[in-house]
Amino acid sequence: MSSDHITPIPHRCWAEIDLAALERNLKSIRASLPASMKYVAVVKADAYGHGLHQAAARMMHSGADLFAVANVSEAISLRELGPDWPILLLSPLLPEEDRFLTEYKLAATLSTEDEIARFAAVGKSCGEPISVHLKIDTGMGRLGVWHVNAPALYAKIIANSHLQLAGIFTHFASPEDIAFTDEQRRLFLHALDRCEGISLNEIFVHADNSAGIASMPEESPFNAVRVGLLQFGILPHSHSLLAAVNPQPVFSFRTRVGVVKQLPSGTTISYGRTHTLVRDSTIAVLCAGYGDGIPRAASNRAEVLIHGQRCPLLGRVTMDQTIVDVTDNPNVICGDEAVLVGQQQGAEISITEFSEWAETIPWETLCSVTKRVPRLYRTPLGI
Repeated sequence: MSSDHITPIPHRCWAEIDLAALERNLKSIRASLPASMKYVAVVKADAYGHGLHQAAARMMHSGADLFAVANVSEAISLRELGPDWPILLLSPLLPEEDRFLTEYKLAATLSTEDEIARFAAVGKSCGEPISVHLKIDTGMGRLGVWHVNAPALYAKIIANSHLQLAGIFTHFASPEDIAFTDEQRRLFLHALDRCEGISLNEIFVHADNSAGIASMPEESPFNAVRVGLLQFGILPHSHSLLAAVNPQPVFSFRTRVGVVKQLPSGTTISYGRTHTLVRDSTIAVLCAGYGDGIPRAASNRAEVLIHGQRCPLLGRVTMDQTIVDVTDNPNVICGDEAVLVGQQQGAEISITEFSEWAETIPWETLCSVTKRVPRLYRTPLGI
């Protein structure tokens, strides 16, 4: 049969991405920052599940100055959109990945003397310096040179003609803990003070993300901020300086009703029989489960919206289907839309609420929506 005559398969479960809202969020964040502040758009993990190409393409037209990704694969995918756009790798490189730094014009996060030797060897072999961002560990305990030893590592970078220092940064371990964040900032600034001859106005100096920016001093050398979840409409902490941005949700997660049926009181529901009906009930079986991204931890806890009304989830989430109680929502029929995250008829389930039911955080929720869930991109002209 000709492909021209193939009927499209209807979506059983899908995520909607509002690209116009993403663009508005980014512009609002930019407007809330000092004019001199550079915008580092964090788009790792497929832009937090929103789609790297689609999200980054919008950001390129909305004021992003630098993109930050987790690994080389993400960087190569992003490089397809712009041959000269600055890209920072936030995670360490494996030795066999070093050659991609020059091949794709990437900046590496540098934490150790070993990395200096490795990256410099690549720079020497290709005849041009490798761009690096020195990371300073001020209390995260993950990547980065320990803050006491940062000036010495900085001096070795500067002395090596095959490396080019493009930035210096740190990572806040607990942005909601303002006192600890202030201490991390103090240690970072102290380390910078001991880096002789450093020209902070010529490089990216960044520590703050969407949450940590609450404690940024008015007078400081920081000239860039890393923005991840906030640009997608999710405020990590209410005390953030950027809370006033009031970002708009970009992501919604939806499925459809596959079966509606009646069951008598006393019936047990789903695997493990973890829920028993206490009344004669009408249940709806949704066309999505943990194979799509509805976490099992949400079993017997979460709710969905059908016809704008909340319907509780019954029993354990299964791989491909989830059961909800629609006894008090009598007009539900096969094919109706069920909203897991998002708005419907004036009602809303936020990703934060959905994540709390699953005992997780919005970051993980977004990254857990699987590849079998198609992303539908909304623009001012529709999907």
